[in-house]
Formats: sequence, structure tokens, C-alpha cells
Amino acid sequence: MAISLGFGPADLARCRFAVSPAFETLSAVRDATGSQGPGHHRRWLDGVRPALPGLALEPIVLLQPRRGYTPDFLAPPPNSPVGDFDAELTRIAATPAPVVRREIELSLRDTPGAADTPAGRLLLGDPAEVLSLLTQLIRGAWETLVAPHWPRIRALLEADVAYQSRRLAEGGLDRLFADLHPTVHWTGDTLIRDPGGDEHHDLDGRGLLLMPSVFKWDEVVVITDPPWQPTLVYPARGLANAWEPRPDTTAAALTKLIGRTRAHLLTALDEPASTTRLAHRHALALGTVSEHLAVLREAGMVVGERHRHEIRYRRTRLGDAVVRGH
Repeated sequence: MAISLGFGPADLARCRFAVSPAFETLSAVRDATGSQGPGHHRRWLDGVRPALPGLALEPIVLLQPRRGYTPDFLAPPPNSPVGDFDAELTRIAATPAPVVRREIELSLRDTPGAADTPAGRLLLGDPAEVLSLLTQLIRGAWETLVAPHWPRIRALLEADVAYQSRRLAEGGLDRLFADLHPTVHWTGDTLIRDPGGDEHHDLDGRGLLLMPSVFKWDEVVVITDPPWQPTLVYPARGLANAWEPRPDTTAAALTKLIGRTRAHLLTALDEPASTTRLAHRHALALGTVSEHLAVLREAGMVVGERHRHEIRYRRTRLGDAVVRGH
């Protein structure tokens, strides 16, 4: 949904960044079980897919509709810059039974027929037992899908926070939001997530929590309802490199042929993308991406095509052949 956030003087001083392992775990479940494509996570998904049947994640999947409400208690708002999973799980397990029941019912309403499925009927059982089950399932998802990769994921998220914090220190919100994500725009007192401002909220002194995510890779999410502070969840910079293999298993021939950065850009163009999106995905400066695309275009490996207000680049047949042959 299109949404805009209005800032007042007090909000400018109350912007902060945070990383939440519980939120990443829920997003990983959605990526691993959803119908959407894997995006930049194909290598990760190929690795975890054999373990998915044993995790029995159907109740959590049902509570995360693609378009609809996910219970807030499943991933409480982070209260520290980098959350600790065990501490977050303890907060989840302490959710009062009436809250569990109310939020589950609200979520199931967003999926027609969900309450009549086996998982739906299970979720509408005794709230204390349901909470215990969901806590166990979230821990299992964390241990299998996220924890083995957490050092890599955390490093990428913290690198994003460091970069964005530096942008904020150098030029305030003007500079921060100019580079945060291609779908986010700043007018000087209002933050707009494309395609426009159909729904508007004034922050009213609450400020804004900015939360980069690895697994929420395909969209920017705005949260405005309590218990959350107004929050913007956005794909972290450098996602295209999230699962990059170790140097001894990289596409060495292609890297030697056209260089490491150009190889990454070329192989990432499975679908057309603008310079801005490529810069965000690869954590590169716009000028750097433009220079490398110019070389690839001159070599006949990519071509730029206008799409509304932007130029999107795609691989040519030669580019496809080069990528397939590496």
C-alpha cells in the first residue's frame, strides 16, 4: 500500500537503526515457503530446502499472509541496536494469552478459509499451548534457516547500518533518504514510499525506526501500529553479494575475463534492473555502476531500455552466453 510519513521537529532527533534476528527468522520462513521467487537467495534456499518438511512450519506460514496482518507478538519490536535471538524469543514466549488469541484471529481473517484448515484450527486452540508451539517452531526455524548463516547476515546488516549512519551524519535526513532505497523519497518533511501517498501518518514525535533486512528483500515495509514505533523495514544494501561463495568456488574464468564487479553485475541481471537498483543491491556507488555498465554495453553484453522514467538494463544474447559458459 502506498504510504507517507510526516515528520515534525521532534521526529528528526528520534530516528534510530536496529537489527532483529526474530524478524529475520520470520522473513526467512516466508522466503523459504512462499510462492514468490527466491530473488538473491537462491543459493541459500537450495541449501535449506531439504530441511523444510521436518520443520512443520505450516502454522507460521498461515500467519504470514502475503498481503495482510502478521501477529506482532511473533517478532516484537527490537529494543536494542542488534537484537539477541534468545532474548527476543523470551519476549515472544511471555505474550499474554488474550493478545495471542486476538492477534491470531485478526491474522486469519486476512486469508479466506484459513480458520477451517488443519493449521487454522490448531491455531485457534488454547492460546497458551498455541504460544508454546509457535515459540518452538520459531526456534526451529532460527536454528535451521538463519543461525548457521547469522555471522554473514549480521555482518551485512551492520555494514548497511554503518553506511546509512554515515550518510545521516554527513548530510542529515536529506542525504540518508536519498540513498536508502529506490522506492523511498524524501520531500524535506515527508517520507514517501512509492507509488505515492494514499495513506498518510504523522509521526507526532515518535520518530522512526529504520530496520535493514536481508530476507525482506523484495519490498519496503512500513509499520505504524503499536506496539511498534513507526518503522521502515528496507532491503539491506549488498543483497546481491549475500550468498557469494568463497573465492575458491567463484566463477574464476568470468572474473578474469571482465573483472569481479562486472561479473557480479552481469550475472545478477536475470531480470532487467535500473542503475539505482543495481547500486543498492551490490552496495556500489551510482557512478561506479554506470561506468561498469557502459563497458558491458560497449562489449555487447547488456543493453539499456527505457521503462517509464528510468533506463533498465538487461543481458543480451551474448551476455547470456557468457554467463552460462562460466
